[in-house]
Amino acid sequence: MNNDLPDWLNPAPWLSRTFSAADVQHAIGTEAPDEETLAALLSPAAEEFLESMAARAQALTQRHFGRIIQLYVPLYLSSWCSGGCAYCGFAADRHTDRHALDFAGVEKELSAIKTMGFEEILLLTGERSSEADLDYLRECIRLAAQKFHNVAIEVFPMATEEYRSLAEAGCTGVTLYQETFHPETYDVMHRWGPKKDFFNRLDAPARALAGGMRFAGLGALLGLSDPRFDMLALYRHARHLQKSFWQSGLTISFPRIRNEAGGFIAPHPVDEKLLAQIILAFRICLPNVPLTLSTRESAAFRDGIAGIGISKMSIASKTTVGGYGDTGSEDLSRRSGAKAEAQFDVSDDRGLDEFCARLHSKDLEPVFKNWDGIYRLTA
Repeated sequence: MNNDLPDWLNPAPWLSRTFSAADVQHAIGTEAPDEETLAALLSPAAEEFLESMAARAQALTQRHFGRIIQLYVPLYLSSWCSGGCAYCGFAADRHTDRHALDFAGVEKELSAIKTMGFEEILLLTGERSSEADLDYLRECIRLAAQKFHNVAIEVFPMATEEYRSLAEAGCTGVTLYQETFHPETYDVMHRWGPKKDFFNRLDAPARALAGGMRFAGLGALLGLSDPRFDMLALYRHARHLQKSFWQSGLTISFPRIRNEAGGFIAPHPVDEKLLAQIILAFRICLPNVPLTLSTRESAAFRDGIAGIGISKMSIASKTTVGGYGDTGSEDLSRRSGAKAEAQFDVSDDRGLDEFCARLHSKDLEPVFKNWDGIYRLTA
């Protein structure tokens, strides 16, 4: 079923192994975690050890990250998309108003976000389009880099030299989810467009790091395929990049399928208990890698997992184009009488002050900046 996967990525042998309670207990306490550790912690046998996993994960999180939660905010630049992702509200066949911020609009949105106190911003688009191409993205990055210390992108895959040009404009990192590592499922979910090329997407984080990006954000969209398969493959992908680009950084995210305009239903739904198990397992196995959780998840779940496995979060997020200043799609829709369409529904819709107050009540410190843009790794 997975013969198309390179050997370094295929985790299939672990899925046929049965783990015992003793295996899980050993995995929780190991000081040298590896792929076998992760497989044990993701196994059904580990479901009865979540409290022990949480205690271990919290100790590791505090050891490597202290009691801080790094904050960032996403800014959608465009909802135009040439892709046919079955699960996405921006897919080309969705009947929705499309928007792309002009550069004046981008500057207003950036200013509005800056006044909120953020120092890290994530710029997003759909797949490559005439409304949001490389030149457009490069200028948006240049504008953002004038205001923010950390400017990352979550956009379409590119060639190494294209990534290099964005790094030179001030981009510091790339987030790019493989969505699912299962080739057959990937082919079904990506109905048309450039994103249908599984291996082009798989190799994009490596091209980004080779092009000078400081970090790459990885993840799989939980709900598309067997979550244990995808998480083991994600771990293998992360370890592969760590070996190849040891001077660069990684982050890992755990997005779940959310409601969107097409009414897509996840074929492999992941509940909060399994999501927590996945996050705790990754913290134990990748103790010094930042783990990220977005506002896709509920306020209660995010409050519970903050500082236990998760060290980085978004907040006050808009999944429409713009929406922070007076030029976003929410404002455009009010003026045109149309409905503002989002890529997906946000679950945690708290404001920044409320969220930070909740972190403080848990003895956690929200951090808006933890490095300077002038800093660069050297060979």
